[in-house]
Amino acid sequence: MKYYLIAGEASGDLHASHLMKSLKEFDDNAEFRFLGGDLMTAVGGTRVRHYRELAYMGFIPVLLHLPTIFSNMRRCKRDIVNWHPDCVILVDYPGFNLNIAKYVKSKTNIPVYYYISPKIWAWKEYRIKNIRRDVDELFSILPFEVPFFELRHHYPIHYVGNPTADEVREFLSAYEKPALSTKPIIALLAGSRRQEIKDNLPAMIEAVRPYMCNYQVVLAGAPGIEESYYDTFLRGKGIDVVYNQTYPLLAKAHAALVTSGTATLETCLFKVPQVVCYETPLPCLIGWLRKKVLKVKYISLVNLIADREVVTELVADTFSVTNIRRELEKILDGSVRQAMLDDYEEVCRQLGNQKAPEQTAKLIYTLLSNQ
Repeated sequence: MKYYLIAGEASGDLHASHLMKSLKEFDDNAEFRFLGGDLMTAVGGTRVRHYRELAYMGFIPVLLHLPTIFSNMRRCKRDIVNWHPDCVILVDYPGFNLNIAKYVKSKTNIPVYYYISPKIWAWKEYRIKNIRRDVDELFSILPFEVPFFELRHHYPIHYVGNPTADEVREFLSAYEKPALSTKPIIALLAGSRRQEIKDNLPAMIEAVRPYMCNYQVVLAGAPGIEESYYDTFLRGKGIDVVYNQTYPLLAKAHAALVTSGTATLETCLFKVPQVVCYETPLPCLIGWLRKKVLKVKYISLVNLIADREVVTELVADTFSVTNIRRELEKILDGSVRQAMLDDYEEVCRQLGNQKAPEQTAKLIYTLLSNQ
C-alpha cells in the first residue's frame, strides 16, 4: 500500500521514521512518499520536502515566511492528490497538518490518520471541531488524552503506548552501568533552544553552587548548540557538559534540574528525582495568564500523566534560585525523594508496555486491509 506521511520538525521525523519501519514489517509492499527529514529518508521512499523548509517557530518568523509556508501547503496538497495514496498519516505539527487534513477530507476519499495527536488539551481546544470533521483515526501517545477526547468530546481515539518510554526501555536493556564516580551526579537539562538555555541555565547553576563540594554537576548539551554558547554560562563554574549523552547521563544521575517538555518524562523513566524549572519573561503576568488561559493544571508530562503534582514545577512567578535550591535539597535524600520515586512507578504503569510505532502500524494496516 501507499503511505503519505507529513512530519514538520525533528521530533516528528524521528517518530515517523520508526512508524515507517514498523509499517514495512506489516506490509511487504509499503511505499512511502513524505515531507520529513533525514531519518525518514534513511528508511526509504520519496521525500518531497525536508522539514527544515516547513518549520518556522515564533510569530515573526512565521509572518516573514508566510509565502513559503502557503506555497509548501499548496504543493503538498497537489502532490497528495496526484499520488493518491491509500492513506495520509500526519505526525504532530498541527498548524500545518490540520490544514492538510481539511483539504484531503474535502477533496478526496483518502483516509486521514493522525499519529501523536495535537495538544488541544493545553490550548486551542476549539480544534476538536476540525479533528472530528477531518481526521478518521487519532493515535495518542499520552494516556490522559483518552478521557479528554472520549469523555469530554465524545471522539474515540487509540492510545498506542509512548515512544519515549519505548526508547528508554530499549536503552536500559542494553546499557551497562559503570562503577559509580567518587561523587553522585546532579544533571542539568536546561532546554534545547538558545532562549530556554539563556533563561534557565544561570539560575540552575547558581542553585547548585552550594552542593558542588559533594556532587558532580553535569549539563546535557543540546544538539545544535555550540560549545562556545555554553562557555558564556559555564566558564569558571566547575560544571561539565556532555553532548549526545543525555540518556547515559540520566542513567547515572542522582537528581536533576529540568526544563519542561519531553525531558521531564525521560528523567522520570530513568527514576531520577527532579525539579522542573522554567523561567519566562514578565513572570507575574505569565503566571496569571497560565491560570486563566491554559486548560491544564501542570506543564510537565509527569504531572499531567499522574494528574497530580509528582514533581515540583517552578514556573514563571515561582521560578527563583531560592526556590530551586530549596526543592533540590528535598530530593537529594529523605522522604520527599522516596515519595517521588514511588510515584514514578505509577506514571510508568500508566504509560504501559506497548510499543507505539508497532501498535500504530498494526492498527493502520488492519484498518486499510478491512476497507
